[in-house]
Amino acid sequence: MTSSPIQFHKIWIEQCAATEGIRDQFGLDDALHYLIGEKLFSFVQASEEHPDFAVELPAFVAEIRRLFSAQEIGTFLDQLERTKVFAPLEPELDVDDLDDDPDDEPWLENPVSGAKELLRFFRIRQLLQE
Repeated sequence: MTSSPIQFHKIWIEQCAATEGIRDQFGLDDALHYLIGEKLFSFVQASEEHPDFAVELPAFVAEIRRLFSAQEIGTFLDQLERTKVFAPLEPELDVDDLDDDPDDEPWLENPVSGAKELLRFFRIRQLLQE
């Protein structure tokens, strides 16, 4: 008996289903942070390197747009832009305390990662607000 391979590029379906429960139990903000702020950002990053994810991206975005109103999405993205994308580093952050792993550096300290993250944010904004 062979089992079917796990289709990671289809995980968005389960994540969208989970979002409805998150919204009911924890509220709109937590649901938006979970699905857009965490899952969609990770999915878009994966789609940049894996064609299976890229093919699924339009369906994932369409489902997000079904789950949330344009106003809810816009308000969330505006807040995310103000607090994460263009927010300055916290002054008490001690760079000497960070691990040497470049993936753990704040994105503003790493120009290439910062540029990729910024482009990813604006790509997500464009996808969700078309």
